[in-house]
Amino acid sequence: MTAALFGRIGLLLGRLQGDNADSDDQTDTVAEAFEGVGGCDLEGEGICRWVYDRTKSEGLADATEFFSNNVVQILVILAVAFVMLFVLKRAIYRGMDRVAQSAVKIKNQQAEDDDVPERIRTELEQENLRVHQRTETLAHVIYAMTRFGVWTIAVILVLGEIGINLAPLVAGAGILGVALGFGAQKVVGDFLSGIFMISEDQFGVGDVIDLGEDSGTVERITLRTTVVRDIYGTLWHVPNGAIERVGNKSQNWSKALLDVGVAYGTDTDLASGVLLDTAHELAHDPEWEDSFLDEPEVRGVEDLAADAVTIRISVRTRPARQFDVQRELNRRFKLALDEAGIEIPFPQRTVWVRNDGGEADT
Repeated sequence: MTAALFGRIGLLLGRLQGDNADSDDQTDTVAEAFEGVGGCDLEGEGICRWVYDRTKSEGLADATEFFSNNVVQILVILAVAFVMLFVLKRAIYRGMDRVAQSAVKIKNQQAEDDDVPERIRTELEQENLRVHQRTETLAHVIYAMTRFGVWTIAVILVLGEIGINLAPLVAGAGILGVALGFGAQKVVGDFLSGIFMISEDQFGVGDVIDLGEDSGTVERITLRTTVVRDIYGTLWHVPNGAIERVGNKSQNWSKALLDVGVAYGTDTDLASGVLLDTAHELAHDPEWEDSFLDEPEVRGVEDLAADAVTIRISVRTRPARQFDVQRELNRRFKLALDEAGIEIPFPQRTVWVRNDGGEADT
């Protein structure tokens, strides 16, 4: 089809160059070159007749007829496509924004109550922000699919305007669709999985997730792949269809969980009090209080290990802030336990060295 189009244009250019030559040598007219488009009607009235009367060139008249009748229509088609995309984009984004507003309406009413704690209010605001991010992502996906459909229709209409027979094109598209259906099942599965993951809000950009073999921070999500950067800086491109399970460590809120071991001779109530006081100090530190959503709590004795009594402390934090809080708590726990004279046990080993005489020294 493209070759036929260039062939018609070539005939048109040849006719333009041969207008001063013998017309008997020119058996192909521009109308024949642009089959299905038509040439200039020299017996009628119009812009092409006006051009022919002044130039005496049938080729130039045919070219004028072609561009006046088809290029204008092509420009109209493109203009309509741009207008439709503009209108649909505004409608999609406004519609998704209304969905987000209706979804957070009840939560906003709860946050406006006077008796709601400030940290609960902050948590509700965080959830509202995530709802807006989710609907914005869905709006991007819907608009991308809409844009593809509009431009596909526009291209088909333009091809029809320039005289290309669309029947082979439609037949070829059908054959291509069948081939893709058999050969690109994995890609289709990736797209479907991506749509469900985005619509269900399983994770978003900035979340810390565990995909099994790969884990890290989400940097980009498309309908086909999820891009994750791990703690070593490696960027993983994971096909959505290959994701069988997702562990989201930073959706809405996170939790720092610490197990601190003390010696068996230690008073566990005393040690628990030291750990809890230290955690409260950090929670009310001006540099760290924004990372906490709840007051820290000691869950009690978690384990009686071979060489230590393990005490568990848990803290609910803002999304993805649990790692920083956990590191700072470990640092402060070590200082506080040392100051209180509480021993933190560590593995010890006795080494026996044999002399030549068979006696062993320790």
